[in-house]
Amino acid sequence: MQRLRRLLVTLVLLAAVGLGGFYLLTDPRVVSPSPEIGTLGAPDLENGRILFAAGGCASCHATPNQDDKLRLGGGLALESPFGTFHAPNISPHTRDGIGNWGVQDFVDAMAAGVSPQGQHYYPSFPYTSYRLMPPKALADLFAYIRTLTPVEGRAPAHELPFPFNIRRIVGGWKLLFFEGAAFQPDPTKSEEWNRGAYLVNGPGHCAECHSNRNALGAIVQATRFAGGPDPEGKGFVPNITQTPEALGKWSKGEIAELLKSGFTPEFDSVGGTMAAVVRNTAQLPEADRQAMAEYLKSLPAVQGPPRPVKTGG
Repeated sequence: MQRLRRLLVTLVLLAAVGLGGFYLLTDPRVVSPSPEIGTLGAPDLENGRILFAAGGCASCHATPNQDDKLRLGGGLALESPFGTFHAPNISPHTRDGIGNWGVQDFVDAMAAGVSPQGQHYYPSFPYTSYRLMPPKALADLFAYIRTLTPVEGRAPAHELPFPFNIRRIVGGWKLLFFEGAAFQPDPTKSEEWNRGAYLVNGPGHCAECHSNRNALGAIVQATRFAGGPDPEGKGFVPNITQTPEALGKWSKGEIAELLKSGFTPEFDSVGGTMAAVVRNTAQLPEADRQAMAEYLKSLPAVQGPPRPVKTGG
């Protein structure tokens, strides 16, 4: 009996130590510290506008079922294997949006996935890509968003089953999959290639859709950009590497044209969520679309997961 009591006490103590260690390691400011903004100078609103378009901010955060895509009242439902997420209001409304945020709050959210209240954001918000944006770029984007119309009303709360409704477990996810370093140019590559790499991997967050994911919802790096099931369960997202059946036969100019008009080399046009992406990339300077195409043409050919076989009925 005495041995059993000792064993139980030992197990309880080990469990307490384990839980305490997990709690400390998953602290938002520990597992994903935000870069300090320092002295950034005056914001560049035009750069903020370009980054807003590159990031497709309106595609998720514009209030559904209204024509003005700059009314960022949120509310769009994003389905996932973990539940339904609702894009929040990011308009400058001081109560319902981010009108009371400071620049550091915005950098914390975008580069570290941490809210002003010190809680983890779920990675349905692609801070895993936005982390590549330096504080000055994020400050420019924030300044541009603050010029838009304040929109009243809050988005619905996320609809997540247990245990995904416990935000603290996102800290464990970050320990496994999140790295917070900003983009570093490759000195062996051209300025255009580096600009394209930054736009595609950072604000454009192209890999977030065009990559397969593991059971925990993280991108499988070995098949990055090689396509996979749509994260929202709406079909299959295509491979955009240089395989013959993907972009291997496309020229740089043809990729840039798709990003401008939505037309493929076969004069077909994109649809679905990619149509919304094109509405955004069409607003970029032509040099930026060319830079994105330059980078995409450099991606090695990678075979992604096979598309599901369609069965007749």
